[in-house]
Amino acid sequence: MTGFARQERQTEQGDLTWELRSVNHRYLETSLRLEERFRPLEMKMKKLFSARLGRGKIDASLRYKLPEHQQSSLHIDQTLAQSVISHCDELAKHTAHPAPIEMLKVMQWPGVLQAESLDQDALNKSVMTALENAIDALIVTRETEGAALQQMIEQRCTEINNIAIDVRVRMPEIMQQQRERLAGRVAEMQVNLDPERLEQEMVMLAQKSDVAEELDRLQSHIVEVQNVLQRDEPTGRRLDFLMQELNREANTLGSKSINTETTRHSVDLKVLIEQMREQIQNIE
Repeated sequence: MTGFARQERQTEQGDLTWELRSVNHRYLETSLRLEERFRPLEMKMKKLFSARLGRGKIDASLRYKLPEHQQSSLHIDQTLAQSVISHCDELAKHTAHPAPIEMLKVMQWPGVLQAESLDQDALNKSVMTALENAIDALIVTRETEGAALQQMIEQRCTEINNIAIDVRVRMPEIMQQQRERLAGRVAEMQVNLDPERLEQEMVMLAQKSDVAEELDRLQSHIVEVQNVLQRDEPTGRRLDFLMQELNREANTLGSKSINTETTRHSVDLKVLIEQMREQIQNIE
């Protein structure tokens, strides 16, 4: 969801510059910085963002520069200026220590200082066209970042799958080592233990340590992550859910660990999953 776009447009009504910045966010949140003359377009602009983007915090600013031939064609609305001054004088009568009226501030009052009449409709149309182009450019930058994130996530998926394969291959050997260790302890204790009872203990240990189902689910979730990444639609929420499922299986694998090797694998899985989860926050 991270991206930046800048769009400049020169028109008969003046020069327009849009700048869009996007960062990750759970929902779509759009903040617009506009001159007062463009405020009537605000709702239309937000609808345009909603139609093109699904998630992200968008900071959009529009800068407008009058045409050169109009920058020296300013005039003062004397009626409005006098009204502002009159209201200031009236307010001063009810103030113990009135401040002097500053003409510059009077001129800054909206509408007092006016430029030559513009074709506002044509200007508004240019503003919206420039915004559409800026959003197009923003989407391109977001897609470029998305491609890099997809590559990173696919690499992590491969690493996780390799760990799952390694654990699955090593489990029979690990279980045999545990059987031998348990038998050795019984021999050291010189306890006359019923062989059938010993076998029952072995079976119970094997059941408690069996991680086949966890590995199956882990690899199944990885396949689902890889499939979701290929979809041409917003996938961030689905991927975030799958990260939770992957983390759950990694935790269970760690809790069933019976040696340092599987414990290390569990930790490695959690690190890889967390790396993916952090980056998925940037995916729409």
